[in-house]
Amino acid sequence: MRVLAAMSGGVDSAVAAARAVDAGHDVVGVHLALSAKPGTLRTGSRGCCTIEDSHDARRAADIMGIPFYIWDFAERFTEEVVETFVGEYAAGRTPNPCVTCNEKIKFEALLEKAMALGFDAVATGHYARLAVVDGEPKLRRSADEGKDQSYVLASLTPEQLSHAMFPLGDSWKSEVRAEAEQRGLSVANKPDSHDICFIPDGDTKKFLENRLGQRPGELVDAETGAVLGQHTGVHGFTVGQRKGLGIEAPASDGRPRYVLSLEPVSGTVKVGSSAELGIDAIEADRAIWPSGQALDGPTECVVQVRAHGGIAEAVAETEGERVSIQLREPLRGVAPGQVVVLYRPDSESGDLVLGSAKISSTR
Repeated sequence: MRVLAAMSGGVDSAVAAARAVDAGHDVVGVHLALSAKPGTLRTGSRGCCTIEDSHDARRAADIMGIPFYIWDFAERFTEEVVETFVGEYAAGRTPNPCVTCNEKIKFEALLEKAMALGFDAVATGHYARLAVVDGEPKLRRSADEGKDQSYVLASLTPEQLSHAMFPLGDSWKSEVRAEAEQRGLSVANKPDSHDICFIPDGDTKKFLENRLGQRPGELVDAETGAVLGQHTGVHGFTVGQRKGLGIEAPASDGRPRYVLSLEPVSGTVKVGSSAELGIDAIEADRAIWPSGQALDGPTECVVQVRAHGGIAEAVAETEGERVSIQLREPLRGVAPGQVVVLYRPDSESGDLVLGSAKISSTR
């Protein structure tokens, strides 16, 4: 096949591209320029898509002997990912920009352009597996559950999955780094990116305040209604947050307070004890079904509400694009705006992704 390999400049995408070459495909490497003003250097694991990253990707492509290009997606990335991120926080929700990036950039904008240029598939360095079930591609967890990225890919459609390749799905991270070293790739020991790529200093609150300004409001005890303090904007908080509240007095149980809910219209941030964080029901909307079909009645499943963690057994059912989920065990720190992903457990071939939806409320 003609394969377009998305090369971020990291070790995972480089090895994924090399494996596509080894498999006999006609591979072209492409680095996505996502910032109009990219920095020149990374700082450890902070930031990505820098000029340094593009150079690392080019060097890897040269070693493989494949053509390499840089495509400018900065404007679309700003519109689809950055502005959505800011708007969600302004509305009191907690978004996951990596989910948005995979959906709107890597598997919508990039795949669309690749198909127009005659490519058959896009290969990425994500840790996830594809399996064909009844003639249709299905998304599954990776072999290395500690690195599994099926959560951030769960918004992909069956059509997009049919043109996707995840060459690292059956590998462990340690194996990938060792392989990169054997291949002579200089990125073999390059640190992974862990922070939000467009906030390289890691200060999300400052980033949002620079764009949204200050929107003063009150910190209120959810149980008593007492005003405990003031803040400069609900966009500086997320459900489950404990640090940085600016409240000296502990909760009624003598322990620290946590953010329980955000009310962007009134500017109220409600706080309470850790016990009040637990929820046992989730309502979500804008459902997407990578499995190709919605749930047929109440369905036993495993749900995940964060990229790494927040997992519980549950029963889910759907009505149109809405999903109602009853948890078998409580989860803490679940916020509107987060994505909930539904899995069907399968010990033999990795959990199958049933679908995903955007959390609208919890109980």
